[in-house]
Amino acid sequence: MCSLSFARSLGLALIPLATCCIVANVLLFFPDGKVIYVQEEHVTTFVWYFMGIGGGGLVMLIPACVFLGMRKCVDSCGTDSCAMCGSVIAALVGLAGSGYCFLISAVALLKGPYCYTTMGWRSPFETDGGKYLFDQERWSDCIYPKHIVEWNVTLLSILLGLSTLEFLICFLQFISGLVNAVCRPCCYKQEYSLNA
Repeated sequence: MCSLSFARSLGLALIPLATCCIVANVLLFFPDGKVIYVQEEHVTTFVWYFMGIGGGGLVMLIPACVFLGMRKCVDSCGTDSCAMCGSVIAALVGLAGSGYCFLISAVALLKGPYCYTTMGWRSPFETDGGKYLFDQERWSDCIYPKHIVEWNVTLLSILLGLSTLEFLICFLQFISGLVNAVCRPCCYKQEYSLNA
């Protein structure tokens, strides 16, 4: 019973995290709050990987729904072990989704934004290995969209943080589900043999 309420709490925690990931990814499409950049395809290619919309967002709703619905599963199949096995699989899906979001966000942060410079539209920080993050004077290399570097750094950092939290939540449920699915039946068998 305790493991079911723990899983439910984790499922409830995933929903706002997934929603925030979706919002952060959508905002990356509209630097400076304008639609024109996405219409003219002047946004970084990494936003088209949908790391926040897909990986950190929609995919995370799968484990959230499974964790929230575990009590119904226990009521229908009659054992915690069955529900816990399902939660382990859902947690693995969540680990994959949050891992994808983290990796793509990290690469996008290292490569820097796509912006207009004195040499035209390009990614001016693509080859410096993320050093631009600590050299704010270089951020002026991006003429427009205005404040594109701050925009990308902020939103990608948010995605990194949210996907890390999602990963930790799914990892906790993976361990909890695995322990309960494997150990509970063993404990019940031992208890039955002692009583017999």
